[in-house]
Amino acid sequence: MPTAPVDPLGTAERLPQPTIAEMELPVVLDALSDPIRLAILHRYLIDAAGGVRSCGWVGVDRPKSTLTHHFRVLREAGLLEQHQEGLTRSSRVRVEDVQQRFPGLLDLVATWQVPAAIMRQEVPA
Repeated sequence: MPTAPVDPLGTAERLPQPTIAEMELPVVLDALSDPIRLAILHRYLIDAAGGVRSCGWVGVDRPKSTLTHHFRVLREAGLLEQHQEGLTRSSRVRVEDVQQRFPGLLDLVATWQVPAAIMRQEVPA
């Protein structure tokens, strides 16, 4: 896996992630096989409209350590890009990269219905 380059603004370190060519379908499908990870990706696609949000924003009702694991799996599969700035970790979906490598995959994620039991009642702003 490539080293973590610094973002163009120089304010946050991008965490290691695979290149488009390194993204493998079995790894991506394994990452999406967990409903929590699928819900996280869905939230970033739909509610964040592909934008950057802090990891705490996602509103999944699970312990922080569990969410950290799920975000790492999504990043290592190549689905999310993450940046670390101080104590804040932010994420965004790698929409263009995923669509280039696996056309139509994000459309399936976007139309999936997230089970209410996974989400908190109120989502942080």
